[in-house]
Amino acid sequence: MENTNNTSDLLRFTTAGSVDDGKSTLIGRLLYDSKTIFKDQLEMVQQASTRKGLDHVDLSLLTDGLRSEREQGITIDVAYRYFATPKRKFIIADTPGHIQYTRNMVTGASTANLALILIDARKGLIEQTSRHSFIASLLRIPHLIVCINKMDLVDYDQAAYDKIVSDYKAFASKLDVQDIQFVPISALHGDNVVNRSKNMDWYQGSTLLNLLETVHIASDHNHIDCRMPVQYVIRPHSDEFHDYRGYAGRIAGGVFKPGDDVVVLPSGFQSKIKSIDTFDGEIAEAFAPMSVSITLEDDIDVSRGDMIARPNNQPTVSQEVELMLCWLDNSPLNTRSKYILRHTSNEVRAIVKQVRYKVDVNTLHRNEENLEVKMNDIARVKLRLAKPIFTDSYAKNRITGSIILIDEATNNTVASGMLL
Repeated sequence: MENTNNTSDLLRFTTAGSVDDGKSTLIGRLLYDSKTIFKDQLEMVQQASTRKGLDHVDLSLLTDGLRSEREQGITIDVAYRYFATPKRKFIIADTPGHIQYTRNMVTGASTANLALILIDARKGLIEQTSRHSFIASLLRIPHLIVCINKMDLVDYDQAAYDKIVSDYKAFASKLDVQDIQFVPISALHGDNVVNRSKNMDWYQGSTLLNLLETVHIASDHNHIDCRMPVQYVIRPHSDEFHDYRGYAGRIAGGVFKPGDDVVVLPSGFQSKIKSIDTFDGEIAEAFAPMSVSITLEDDIDVSRGDMIARPNNQPTVSQEVELMLCWLDNSPLNTRSKYILRHTSNEVRAIVKQVRYKVDVNTLHRNEENLEVKMNDIARVKLRLAKPIFTDSYAKNRITGSIILIDEATNNTVASGMLL
């Protein structure tokens, strides 16, 4: 069935690498060679390159939008870029390489289907490579493409490429990532980015753009466990739809069809799906990440924050949760502070009961001695909630398995978390 709500032709990917590994140049090259930038943008970049005294167009200026970034030549914030080819649409999160911007990488990577990890061919694997790969694995990004960049600076040497590939495979065996591809590139000269390289005829694989266009992402969503958090109850009160009562939300998992048996949590009331409606009319089935309105056969009490699931396949209902937390705030975590936990369409008050350990993101070792959680730290913590929430582990479902914490006093988002 044709479905306008289907987003399988949209690939969200994030870039990660150390400072000066060429992330911004690579994205600029992708946009430039796939002819998806406007003429005036290109002219601006050409002028800026000339002002810098360069004899080539500095494509990194296409993405480094903040003025302070352009002046320092580094990426500070998460810069989102959109481009499309005839085969697929793309949203790129260009995230910073500096150690003090780990939180920005977590933000940019949280919704990504794929991560591009950049490695400088001259330097090989470094601390940042470990950190970014670990975060990609922690955030359950299903696909990784390791771009070995600056091949022009090692004379396009196959041995240099092969060594980095074997080093990375040895390191990645400790991570939970299923799909890893490798591609040797020169972002500066465009080798193997959009067009095949004449300088590396020893490489028989795909170009980077070809990998991005063909990676299979339709099965990245959980289509087994039915979950729909209710965001809004639709009661039009019009003559035409006098008795209409729909429960609107974005499907977080599974496939829903009219006639299916469902249960509404927390009440536990059961019913059958009467219809599934979208902006374009009624549909025969709905699945993640579609936004729909579901009507039920029975008139039961459902409100925002409730969840529609299957009677024989329900999420965990709990008032105590364990999770991996990435701390985003300047002030450290305070076990006496009260936080608001936001999970799908639900909000609940929470306190931190215990910090179990911190993770050293460079060595992957656990630190159980120093338990002060500061900005950019990743830690395993236990939370106590004012009322139960309906969760799956983040490994099973990235939507029902993720939360954010908000400081009640300042209203700042202080942490993002992955439920275990």
